[in-house]
Amino acid sequence: MPPRLDRMMYVDDSGHPQSGLAVYGWIEFSPDHWRSVLRSWLDTRKFLWREFGVPVTTELHTTEYVNGRGRISKRIPERHIHGGHEYWKDFGREVAHHCLETLRCAEGLSLGAVYRRGKPDDLARTKKELYTDLISRFEGELAATDSLGLIFMDGDGSDSSYRTTHRSLPLAERRVIEDAIHIDSSGSQLIQMADLVAWSANVTVDRHPKNEFATQWYSDFLTERDPRRGPLEI
Repeated sequence: MPPRLDRMMYVDDSGHPQSGLAVYGWIEFSPDHWRSVLRSWLDTRKFLWREFGVPVTTELHTTEYVNGRGRISKRIPERHIHGGHEYWKDFGREVAHHCLETLRCAEGLSLGAVYRRGKPDDLARTKKELYTDLISRFEGELAATDSLGLIFMDGDGSDSSYRTTHRSLPLAERRVIEDAIHIDSSGSQLIQMADLVAWSANVTVDRHPKNEFATQWYSDFLTERDPRRGPLEI
């Protein structure tokens, strides 16, 4: 039988440029679970609209809303207003908990994250090498099951290093179909899910007082969906 397409992977990056840390996080599922995974997320988005006034079309960019920088709604629950002050960080983190719970419970969903530490002044190289090794792992896993995969990534495809990584592999042996397909995260709910995975992995690895509130998010919500059981250093 010819290889069949059985993995769709949505990838986003994160990290800490000042320390040279690079992170990639992703969600994945088989094509027959595409609808159910997206439906579970859209149901959560509809809940966020009903309860908090967060439009379904508003991009949930984790680093913005969990740190109170993004105004994802025109109103904020009264429980996050104290002494006349609106606490957008608290609101954003409540939104994140709902989204994390959706990732934890979505039928047919798997996820993962990898990271590498390099030199702060050579982050581009670290990211390229990390991505190359991630693709090598994907290719090996797909070969072991005699199957094919598709990769979707945030961005516009202007960084040619991603394309080069795929095209440097022997065509006769490639298991990821085409190069990574780039999608603007603002228009992709699935990339926004991957963004939350990547950000959660980043704060797990790069711990400091400012992100202490989220250092257990990956273990509390995501580990059971991660066959590797946590962000993997490669």
